[in-house]
Amino acid sequence: MNVLAIGNSFSQDAARYLHGIAAADGTALTVVNLYIGGCSLERHRQNLEADARAYSLEFNGESTGFAVSIREALAARKWDVVTVQQASHFSNNFVTYEPGLSALAAAVRAACPDAKLFVHETWAYEEGSSRLRDMMHYDTQDRMFADVKAAYEKAAETIHADGMIRAGEAFQTLFHLNLKPYQRDTFHASLGLGRYVLGLLWYRTLTGRAVTGNGFRAFDEAISEDYIRRVQTVVDAM
Repeated sequence: MNVLAIGNSFSQDAARYLHGIAAADGTALTVVNLYIGGCSLERHRQNLEADARAYSLEFNGESTGFAVSIREALAARKWDVVTVQQASHFSNNFVTYEPGLSALAAAVRAACPDAKLFVHETWAYEEGSSRLRDMMHYDTQDRMFADVKAAYEKAAETIHADGMIRAGEAFQTLFHLNLKPYQRDTFHASLGLGRYVLGLLWYRTLTGRAVTGNGFRAFDEAISEDYIRRVQTVVDAM
């Protein structure tokens, strides 16, 4: 399976362990992330129109040092799945998704007619953080996520997406189960647990294969075996 993420640091978090999780289950999966920190759908649209080599190409969770354009990446191989997402600071407001969302979806479908187009639902900022309160103007994480979820569901409907990777929902489940730390710096995924859960979820969603018992353990930050078992169960139950 070949997966292309047109995203930012949140898809970078998701892609870090995905290849390794797949390999541990005997699945050949390549994931390429097109990375610009904080990149919005509108910026993707502008880069697409300019055919700008503005993206750092990340291969199987590692930086390559190569710069590419969206069109170059779409043409690089036969993609099975292409994912799109909004920048987290705009993710709660669907008005910000257009016209970038539809332009990007059209380009993906024109270049890769056989690929499935998935929406990567991002997540709410950390409970009690100044970023949640002062930047996004929410008093609780649950309130931000409710708006994020509604916006992404409308996005998926608008572009007739083939599916959604419900990362925001997974993180809300971890929040309510008090399984921490799944975030770092109040908004990115943590280098261990958060990125691991994202990798499990992407694998489960894109392949339909269960993740309970997956033996991948090459983490950048330690995760206890108890937490590994618990989050595998969480993801398989979604």
